[in-house]
Amino acid sequence: MTTTFERLQAILIKDYHFAPNLLVPEAVLEDLGIDSLGTAELLFNIEDVFAVTLPPESVELTTLGDVAGFIDKLIETQGSSRLQKVAVSNLAAPAA
Repeated sequence: MTTTFERLQAILIKDYHFAPNLLVPEAVLEDLGIDSLGTAELLFNIEDVFAVTLPPESVELTTLGDVAGFIDKLIETQGSSRLQKVAVSNLAAPAA
């Protein structure tokens, strides 16, 4: 099973062309050259790839491990409510 961190690594390798050996949980975003604008862009990619919605308030993300943990929390809090909405909409759909 692929972990959140592994999926994050794949995004960074594909879209940012980072060497895999640099992408460890302790890697500091700023040290990798990912500034605040780059972090915002990365978060928009994360929304698409992980099918989550970012909260309106800003969060402090310093390391790649922080980013992976943030994604996990979003999935945990949003995943169950998304599944419930799908289940309810399926129940409400008329039979064909």
